[in-house]
Amino acid sequence: MSEQDNLVPQLQQLLRTKRSASLATLTNQGEPFASMVPFAIDKKTANLVIHISEFAAHTRYIQQRPTASLMICTSEEADKPVHDLSRVTFAVKATEPERDSEEWSYYRDIYLERFPDVEFMTHFKDFHFFVLEITRVRQVAGFGAAKTLNVDDVKELIQKL
Repeated sequence: MSEQDNLVPQLQQLLRTKRSASLATLTNQGEPFASMVPFAIDKKTANLVIHISEFAAHTRYIQQRPTASLMICTSEEADKPVHDLSRVTFAVKATEPERDSEEWSYYRDIYLERFPDVEFMTHFKDFHFFVLEITRVRQVAGFGAAKTLNVDDVKELIQKL
């Protein structure tokens, strides 16, 4: 099996096992800002869902500039080179469903399916759901095994998780 053959199973593994990601947004001055966010997966629409507080800088930034990037990565292991870490970066367009709307409730349910312990936080007015529509995908399955993936193919893969 070639390194490129590892892409699909490694992408599936990342999406099934990782629950947090690095979110990159742009500040008001257009400077990059990275943070960590938990994420859920909507298998029906192949969108990603985050729930973040307006007290966090990344929330203000994504509200003002809805294009962002989300990177999911395997954890480091002491005996393995960091260059071989499997990772995927999604370019995304964020939308915020109106609080208490049918769409908001739908994404709340998706999020709580993955994170039932934070149900109480969905009642906090400063927390917002954002739906992240994938617009571009770049995957690295290890050193020398990188590829830009077809978005429709990735969405189909997500729907089959």
